[in-house]
Amino acid sequence: MATPLTIDTHAHYFPESYLELVAGRGARCGTTVTADAAGNRFIQVGLLLRTGPITREFCDLEARLAAMDRAGLRMHALSLTQPMVYWADDDLGLELSMAFNDAVAEAHRRYPDRFIGFACLPLQNARLALEELERVAKLPGIRGLYMATAVRDRELSDRSFFPVYERAADLGLPIFLHPMMINNERLKQYYLVNLLGNPFETAIAASHLIFGGVLDAFPRLEVSLPHAGGALPILRGRLDRGFEIRGECKVIKRPPSAYLRRFTYDTIAYCEPIMDYLVGLVGADRILMGSDYCFDIALNDPVAVVNGMKSIDEGGRRQILWGNAARLLRLPADAR
Repeated sequence: MATPLTIDTHAHYFPESYLELVAGRGARCGTTVTADAAGNRFIQVGLLLRTGPITREFCDLEARLAAMDRAGLRMHALSLTQPMVYWADDDLGLELSMAFNDAVAEAHRRYPDRFIGFACLPLQNARLALEELERVAKLPGIRGLYMATAVRDRELSDRSFFPVYERAADLGLPIFLHPMMINNERLKQYYLVNLLGNPFETAIAASHLIFGGVLDAFPRLEVSLPHAGGALPILRGRLDRGFEIRGECKVIKRPPSAYLRRFTYDTIAYCEPIMDYLVGLVGADRILMGSDYCFDIALNDPVAVVNGMKSIDEGGRRQILWGNAARLLRLPADAR
């Protein structure tokens, strides 16, 4: 029997071509690929950022397909994750982006019913990012763009990104965000760099998109927030209070909470009542299923998370499992 219509929109992928470039060319930019005693690889950026272990499932499509089948997942939307490509110089950043994007297109060619992907752009150079955007828009399987919540020292409201937003909206390519870990001494213990840092980083980036006028300037631009929006939903009252009483916050047309439905959100909250709260806040039509595959913190059974939500009926369940992503990512409403 065919796997039901389900798509994981938060599923990370490290193509071997990307890792080989990092290993072979990254040292000139302070980045290396290392391995532990068990042979697991890590990407090390300077002294501050380490990604991994990069297990087989991150790279091997057949191993991934087996895991998808066990979890009842029809499709993965493949995305890079930190350290992305922004640590590299312009030339290497473009090469890394092209390697990843071409690998995603090849995965789609091999398994068109199982894989699509989100393109990575060398956003440290706006001209090169636009060139790569035009190229990837023609590649098979590319259904959106992937951006970190900040690019080096630039927030997402930086005007240098506006041409990318404009072209993405014109092409109908939604932008999916992912946190870059906050390197702060107070977060080094207890894995707080992820447990607290990532959700707050998402809220910071979303707030820049709101207050920085990005959502007003590009009304057709779709932006998806990871980790169920991070801290943003619970802070909406505080943001609205700033809009009411602070002059520097009166730079947008409406209170910040009025922009919450301009975003879509994944289901990675690790708490069913939180997901039910989010449904009540933004509606089931703005939520997409995600898992954070295949980090150790990932949801092992994202379908069960959706099925366990008490705030949605069967129609809402179908929306979150497939329908919302199908509409956003130009997939068949019924792929049977």
